Amino acid sequence: MAFRQAVFVGALIAAASVACGAGAWGATGHRLIGRLAVESLPRELPAFLRAPGAIAAVGELAREPDRDKNAGKEHDSDRDPAHFIDLGDDGHVLGGPSLGALPPTREAYDAALRAVGSDSWKAGWLPYAITDSWEQLTKDFAYLRVDAAAAKSATDRTRRAWLAADLARRQALILRDLGAVAHFVGDGSQPLHVSVHYNGWGDFPNPDGFTQGRLHARFEGALVRELMDEATVRAAMAPYRDCGCGVAERTAGYLAATGRQVVPLYQLQKDGAFRGGDARSRAFIAARLAAGASELRDLIIEAWRSSAKGQVGWPSVGVADVEAGKIDPWDSLFGAD
Repeated sequence: MAFRQAVFVGALIAAASVACGAGAWGATGHRLIGRLAVESLPRELPAFLRAPGAIAAVGELAREPDRDKNAGKEHDSDRDPAHFIDLGDDGHVLGGPSLGALPPTREAYDAALRAVGSDSWKAGWLPYAITDSWEQLTKDFAYLRVDAAAAKSATDRTRRAWLAADLARRQALILRDLGAVAHFVGDGSQPLHVSVHYNGWGDFPNPDGFTQGRLHARFEGALVRELMDEATVRAAMAPYRDCGCGVAERTAGYLAATGRQVVPLYQLQKDGAFRGGDARSRAFIAARLAAGASELRDLIIEAWRSSAKGQVGWPSVGVADVEAGKIDPWDSLFGAD
């Protein structure tokens, strides 16, 4: 059993190591953000994440929420709005709640939007997608910690084998779930994913005469593919930043910073910087991708650190107690029914 699970994880990593054809900020861009964030993780994170195959795997899995589109009407209608949020120039979501004071749950967010004649399907719910995927990653890390600690202290042969297999399963889940975090954080670094001006300025006051043309696909696709490489984006990444705040507050600040780049993006387009290999567009795109990779790296670090204070299983046990050898987590992991 443990051998088969290890083979599964190895196969997943090996498959991701094969080069794939480039695409847009769902292929080239998302791949860059995922790879560079994981590549830059500090040594306090589990060693398997820093292996070349795992870095490649997260780069590929960062594309997955785009690749699984068109799975069906129910699937797509619920998940497609996770990739964006329509912020107005006043910082509010379609006349509803402000980005800086979003309701704590999607249910409450949807209710607030319905009160102004909209809903979360129209407005998008990217902040909640980032928070939800981050919370899942944090839980994954908590189980990884407990599996590893329990495997070290287990004396029963059958239990040791199960724990080793569960540890391999958890590593595979972490790679997939990390891909989801990477994708939505990446979406959040693209200014057109956090604005009502998402594909042309639209029916809004436009004193600067910004384009009404469809610029979204070219900006996040062809330009990234033509102009970007790992070294350029890596050089633009910021050092680790601890905001001293919760993930929801951190995410709101991150998306607000991206939103401040909407007008500069439209100005670049107006100035002709998106034609050919203009250095201004190259610098702008590199900065946006680097912001996504930096934020993703920081959120992964925060998830790992937060997992040390978590609970797992049923009946629930504290990660810190298991790692300190105070509790045997077997029943909580295997299941006491």
